[in-house]
Amino acid sequence: MPSPASASAHPLTLDMYCLNLTLPTPAENLALDEALLDAAEAGEIDGEVLRLWEPTAPCVVVGSSSRVTDEVRLEHCRAQGIPVLRRCSGGAAIVTAPGCLMYALVLSLAGRPYARAVDQAHRLVLRQLAQALRPFAHVVCQGTSDLACEDRKISGNSLRIRRSHLLYHGTLLYALDCSLLGACLQMPPRMPAYRRGRDHTEFVRNLAIDRDGLVQALVQAWNASRELPEWPRARTTKLVEEKYSQAGWNFRF
Repeated sequence: MPSPASASAHPLTLDMYCLNLTLPTPAENLALDEALLDAAEAGEIDGEVLRLWEPTAPCVVVGSSSRVTDEVRLEHCRAQGIPVLRRCSGGAAIVTAPGCLMYALVLSLAGRPYARAVDQAHRLVLRQLAQALRPFAHVVCQGTSDLACEDRKISGNSLRIRRSHLLYHGTLLYALDCSLLGACLQMPPRMPAYRRGRDHTEFVRNLAIDRDGLVQALVQAWNASRELPEWPRARTTKLVEEKYSQAGWNFRF
């Protein structure tokens, strides 16, 4: 078995599928990430996938175990009509909106069993991602699952590990209105040391790169040279109906 250190230098050798697809609603977009993982687990996708999408309006997304009232300014979100949903992976609440590119990777564990360990999965993806962005800025890994530039966060990430695949997804800020974070989110219950208690606007920044350049960097970094011929529509619809549109899921904590 290759060591995590050596594997992180060249984590992928095969071409991946690319799915550049934003669906109409936040619920559909969150459901599609999980549906891709489920489809890969079921053997319905014959390769790994990079998915890219970007919301058309602000949305708050909490982690699978987040307590909404501890992390979200619900009164403001309701007054502004900003939806609050829960994702299938862990971590704290985020705000996504235009100017925040969302990415998701569905990776096979068959050739990289070390990635079953959460810290090694973070290392696998974040090192590759940081390397891809370094032509544009000095990006480094920080905390458990952040990418930072000049000591300010530009990407937050989370994961879900299943039997044979993992879903790794996150944010990349390039033109986000960062004032949305302070308006929609409480200070997080857990903070990495490098944050040093800074509020959202002092802690977060955008990358100096346009969307097309960012997309191209990700596609090249992950060898995502093939268009995914078919995405799991039925699985996505079912997850929206049974999970992501339901208050019992989105506000369960």
